[in-house]
Parts: sequence; C-alpha cells; structure tokens
Amino acid sequence: MNQDPTTRLVPVERLTAITSLIAEGAVFEGNFHTTLDQGIKIDGLLTGNVNFQNGGTLHVGATGRIENTRLEADYIFIEGKVTGTVIARKALEIAGSATLIGDASYDELIDMHPRARVRGKVEYRGEIDGE
Repeated sequence: MNQDPTTRLVPVERLTAITSLIAEGAVFEGNFHTTLDQGIKIDGLLTGNVNFQNGGTLHVGATGRIENTRLEADYIFIEGKVTGTVIARKALEIAGSATLIGDASYDELIDMHPRARVRGKVEYRGEIDGE
C-alpha cells in the first residue's frame, strides 16, 4: 500500500501487493471470504471473520483492530490488536506492537517479535518428527 512494512518473516512482496484496505477510522462489520489468492490490510476496525480458502495475505496494521473473529490465510502479519482465533498456513508474524488475545496456530513458520503480547495458546499444526 502506501508504506513499506517492517517484516522479518512474511515476504514484503506479499504485503506490498495487497490491494484491499479497511482504512484507519473505518468500521467494517461482516465476513470477508474468497477462494482467490488475494490480500487485505486492516487499519481500522473489523468485526467478523476473514477466510482465504486458497493462499491469501492478511496484514493487521498498527492502528488495526479485529474483534471476535476467526482469521485464516497463508500469511498473517499482526501489528495491531486481534481478539479471536488465528490460523496461518504458511507464516504467522506477530510484531512488537501487536496484541493477540486468543489462540493462534500455524503450519510452517512463526516469528514473535520482542514485546509482542499474546494471551492464549500458540500451536504448531505441522508434522513433528518422532510423533
């Protein structure tokens, strides 16, 4: 979008290719669902679910808030506040400015920056040797 995000794990090209935005100060109530490999950035308030059936990139900006929700995408980068369940199929990155209240699961990679606040369970869903 208009600023280069600071990310360590989620590919920057995935974040800069996002074309959908819920702007700062905007409120969206409802569910977002697509079967396409698209992306959305939340800088405002979203109350509802976000589901990318195939692919997908979700970026919760520093001013973004998502409440009472279930989020699922390949790549999820949280800088703001999320209350709910998060499922990242490829990479989950939680920035130092982020607050996550709820459970998170990931299939491949996770990066939790210093000062990130998480209250809930974080679970790896992939295969573990020796199981």
